[in-house]
Amino acid sequence: MRVSVITVSDSSHAGTRADESGPKLVELVDKSLKVNATVNEGSPTVVPDEVAAIRDALLENCKNSDVIITTGGTGFSKRDVTPEATLEVVERRCSGLEIAMHTGSLQKTPMAALSRAIVGIRGSTLIVNMPGSVKAVKECWEILEPVLNHAINLLKGTDDGSEHQRMKE
Repeated sequence: MRVSVITVSDSSHAGTRADESGPKLVELVDKSLKVNATVNEGSPTVVPDEVAAIRDALLENCKNSDVIITTGGTGFSKRDVTPEATLEVVERRCSGLEIAMHTGSLQKTPMAALSRAIVGIRGSTLIVNMPGSVKAVKECWEILEPVLNHAINLLKGTDDGSEHQRMKE
């Protein structure tokens, strides 16, 4: 599985604030014992909070990724436009994953209710929006990680049912 990470942040893009959540996502994917994944070279890519920049980064990364995880730009601020850009790119929504991430996060903080994160599919690429904090990235990864192999196998048409059976046991 090939994974790309995109950080959406005006200040990180401008170099005035260090990107912490993107590198944390890369670390979580690299260290995962549940997901057989390789993070694509150049991740995390950092883009500003602009629909066109986010959309273009998503489309470019769809060419060589099974999964794209964004971090940042999912809140209520006028500059938080990651969900809008993602909706321009995805062909099918994955509401179950959206609900799972929101529900899991709400168990830890009421602030999770302020996330507008989207999960969807373009072609055979899964696109997942996560909030921009390191804490939220960890929480959302814990929810995504156990189902990711099965999800990607289904998208690629390589699912033999064994992963689903293993999860039921």
